[in-house]
Amino acid sequence: MADIFDAYALAHAWDEMFVRPGEVRTAYEPVLAALQPIEPSELRFRADQMARAFTDRGVTYAFAGEERPWPLDLVPRILEALEWDLVQRGVSQRVRALEAYLADAYGHCRAFEDGVVPWRLLLNSPHFHRAAHGVEPPGGVRIHVAGIDLVRDEAGDFRVLEDNVRVPSGVSYVIENRRAMTRVFPSLFAEQHVLPVDGYGQKLLAALRAAAPGGTADPRVVVLTPGPSNAAYFEHALLARLMGVQLVEGHDLACRNNRVWMRTTRGEMPVHVVYRRLDDDFLDPLHFRPDSVIGCPGIMNAAMAGNVTLANAVGNGIADDKLLYTYVPDLIRYYLGEEPVLPNVESFRPDEPGQLDAVLDQIGELVIKPVDGAGGQGIVIGPKADKETLERTRKAVIADPRGYIAQRPVALSTSPTLAGERMAPRHIDLRPFAVNDGHDIWVLPGGLTRVALQEGNLIVNSSQGGGSKDTWVLAEGPAEHPEEPSAGTALPGVAPRQLGPDGAPAVVQEGAQQQ
Repeated sequence: MADIFDAYALAHAWDEMFVRPGEVRTAYEPVLAALQPIEPSELRFRADQMARAFTDRGVTYAFAGEERPWPLDLVPRILEALEWDLVQRGVSQRVRALEAYLADAYGHCRAFEDGVVPWRLLLNSPHFHRAAHGVEPPGGVRIHVAGIDLVRDEAGDFRVLEDNVRVPSGVSYVIENRRAMTRVFPSLFAEQHVLPVDGYGQKLLAALRAAAPGGTADPRVVVLTPGPSNAAYFEHALLARLMGVQLVEGHDLACRNNRVWMRTTRGEMPVHVVYRRLDDDFLDPLHFRPDSVIGCPGIMNAAMAGNVTLANAVGNGIADDKLLYTYVPDLIRYYLGEEPVLPNVESFRPDEPGQLDAVLDQIGELVIKPVDGAGGQGIVIGPKADKETLERTRKAVIADPRGYIAQRPVALSTSPTLAGERMAPRHIDLRPFAVNDGHDIWVLPGGLTRVALQEGNLIVNSSQGGGSKDTWVLAEGPAEHPEEPSAGTALPGVAPRQLGPDGAPAVVQEGAQQQ
């Protein structure tokens, strides 16, 4: 075994690479063989080089008020074909059930009438928007893009941790991670049958064009961003480039007669699909926050009139409310007549009679999550919390039972991760991304594996100091090695988005001047 693994001690969790000390899983044998000849200092040097390259390309994230290079670990996370088949079937099933729930909640409310889901779950949700009620999106698609967070438990079984169907982010890092790894370990991709991830832009563009209002012969798609100050701006710009569409801000759009227009150097152009990367509250000051200066006044009226499609749809937040998460297995049975392919983590609802007392009695043994939390914010892991934190959490749950759920702690699986100049086990999760075109739900092979870089930490979010791994899905049959696209590669027949030397949008071609 390589020296770099000599001190590697398995944690009390499922290890992705090792069955037991010294016994590597079959899928990881080529990875171990590639790492064995490399000195620890050389591996550290390669990691530092990759971080500098990410900084130069603008692949960064904000942590503690500082822009840092995106942390990519050099040991990939590998999923075999049968494992991936389970994951993609489970993710697709989950998205179909959540689509049915959204159509029902903003339509006939049958699940509420039949007692599958309590009315209070909908009526008390801050993400329920009356403006979305009765709106029938083209093709019935409200979730054009979904990110479903999965973990592997102590037995090695995948479980759903949470659903993200509002504005899921992170797919740009999947693409950048793969581009970086093909340069660091090119020989591994020649040996392994790894499914490519470079088809995401094509799949997303096809789904967005399919979502255009009826009667549109050549739909124009734009990506709506809050602007360069947004933490995910790199992703917004990258996706616009990969799709060959315009990246716009709210002031680049205008609404008249319930239609949306894009201001360009050649005059105004009609817009049919807006892939929005800002939250509902800031989208349209006429319907939501009146103080928003990053949205587009009137865009919601155009959507309600059926003249523009907003992707993802307004009001999707009721489907990734963490309290609704606890009902999704029942929704799968109710809407689809199927058993869940991927189970939930065992969860409790403090707002239900009897469950509040049970949660409070075991609060030191549970994970407490705010139902509207994001980025790992507000999560309290009972077994690791001090008495003061537990008491503060207890009072918060008593004051607002609807605002929290509780879950049994899961020892997230671990993967070897470079810590200094040695390998150490670190906990990981997985966010597969699904694209829905109205006929098929396609799941990007692999997704974003996030890793908690601190020893023993279970919170993997980058906003909490987490990193990532390239996720390899192994194919059955001969290897496919399509060329990875460069940052500016556009789709065939589509003009690429023009960028300045720093990677930021420059003058729009058939689009708006970025300020």
